[in-house]
Amino acid sequence: MTRETQKQAAAEAALDYIDWDMVIGVGTGSTANYFIDALKKVKNKLDGAVASSVATAERLRKLNIPVLELSDTGDLPLYVDGADEATRHLHLIKGGGGALTREKIVAAASAKFVCIADDSKLVDVLGAFPLPVEVIPMARSFVGRQLVRLGGQPELRVGFTTDNGNVILDVHNLEILNPIELEETLNHLAGVVTNGIFARRPADVLLVGTETGVEEMTT
Repeated sequence: MTRETQKQAAAEAALDYIDWDMVIGVGTGSTANYFIDALKKVKNKLDGAVASSVATAERLRKLNIPVLELSDTGDLPLYVDGADEATRHLHLIKGGGGALTREKIVAAASAKFVCIADDSKLVDVLGAFPLPVEVIPMARSFVGRQLVRLGGQPELRVGFTTDNGNVILDVHNLEILNPIELEETLNHLAGVVTNGIFARRPADVLLVGTETGVEEMTT
């Protein structure tokens, strides 16, 4: 299977986690888009969805799936999203699409987080993919200096503003041996909104599209 076919297979496998009368959280990115497209098959089961980005909300509305606000729905039974990197411990790097803060909020509010990915995203140690850090604009240089002290090489994502009005620093050359510790350290830096390590709240299920089918991993 091609990478795109693997993504699509993982996305369609996630449909099995949808039950009747659910309001679900939906992530952002190319793999999440396959999941949104697959929702056409089961949208009669859904009462609505909470989107993690403006782009996702628009895609859901095109399928006539009601887009709801998390403030109105309360906690969710299910969140489905992709990842830029994932380990077998179900720790993730997310945020390549820039929606990491809203993704982290929706994941935290969900009872079950199902992550979908192709097998190129599966790694032993996080960090080969540059780690996105969402930063309040006035703190960009300050946070950048702190990231250098932590051993990273931050690079401003030029021409990009998050849905929250902030900037992204993509941090290269980090070998993330203790994801929970680094996630907490980065989030304590003044000016950081959040970072793309999902380890304090990892995925509950990882569905990986492979050459031979979809492999399911759980905690």
